Amino acid sequence: MSKKKPVIVYGASGYTGRLVCEYLREYGIPFIAAGRSKDKLDAAMKSNVPGIETADYEVVEVLHTTEALTELFRGASVVLNTVGPFARFGPEVVQACLAAKCHYTDTTGEQDWLITLDEQYGAKFAEAGLLLSPGLAQMYTTGEIAAQLCLETPGLDTLDIAVFWGGSPTIASTQTILVNAATSKAFYLEQNQYKEWQPDAGLYTLAIPGQHETALALPWGGTSHPVWFKRDPRVANVKVLGGVFNKPLMLGVPQIVAAALEATKDMDPDARYAALAQTAAGVMNTMPPRENPRINKSVDSVHAQGPLGRAHCVIFGNCNYKQTGLLQAFAAASLLQQAPRRVGFASGCQAFGHHELLGVLRSFGLVQAPLLTVQN
Repeated sequence: MSKKKPVIVYGASGYTGRLVCEYLREYGIPFIAAGRSKDKLDAAMKSNVPGIETADYEVVEVLHTTEALTELFRGASVVLNTVGPFARFGPEVVQACLAAKCHYTDTTGEQDWLITLDEQYGAKFAEAGLLLSPGLAQMYTTGEIAAQLCLETPGLDTLDIAVFWGGSPTIASTQTILVNAATSKAFYLEQNQYKEWQPDAGLYTLAIPGQHETALALPWGGTSHPVWFKRDPRVANVKVLGGVFNKPLMLGVPQIVAAALEATKDMDPDARYAALAQTAAGVMNTMPPRENPRINKSVDSVHAQGPLGRAHCVIFGNCNYKQTGLLQAFAAASLLQQAPRRVGFASGCQAFGHHELLGVLRSFGLVQAPLLTVQN
């Protein structure tokens, strides 16, 4: 079955999965829309993916086990995984990709999941000549593009990154944010070593390019960048803060996380996850509306510095979930035509090139031209 469809979107009925399918259709790539419920998948494709009647796709219901996923993946080339929280639901998908010899990408923002993939699976995927690229998403690939543009100036070794977007998180994103914040440590990079953010650090106030009003930010689980850049010989230090433009929501996040931590501190892992998922549902339990570029804006800002030089890059964009869907579809299109620049564990920019990813986002009207200033 999957031999006829080279790409599999796992979790295709979710908000992000639908967008991935939408852009695969625009690229003309045959795909399998996979998940645990055929009814939900059918409904999602027919009601939420514009132009789906012109796509070459099929819907497949599959159990979330390594064995069932391996059988589904066998014969395909690329698996695009959108099923989170990834630290909980990702291992079976990664193991199945390795067994079926498929490239793997996902849309995670969970730092602990990236570290797990880097340390436990990166070498295995590299030996098999396969790409393992977690976190290929607006949060945080667009910020990585800005960082890579800064690093084209030699002699810069420190990255200070801010990632902001407007709109509502999806149900899955809300669960991931809460579970990850409540159960995992967050790290930044200092002299090429992971250093833990203090759990009680609270909210940070940042000056955001393009506006006079300050914005509130959090370490947001540490983000992907410290992991991606840990093995970049140019970079020694990485700190990232992020948030949404909705200040009331940002003010509520630390209180929600603190209350959830206190209420679940004595529970076993499964009971704790269930309780945290229920808390997340109380924050967001409905699918947000389709993104509106006049409302759902994004800002990725990177200050890079070294002993004798500085650079600053800002990328203004819109529709962060659409950016994610497009980046995933482009990754599939690229992998079907040529080998990635790097196999094993790699970020989107390391695997496909930051200028290439920027060009794709620009060509679909999702980001402006970067504003880059350099001081030497």
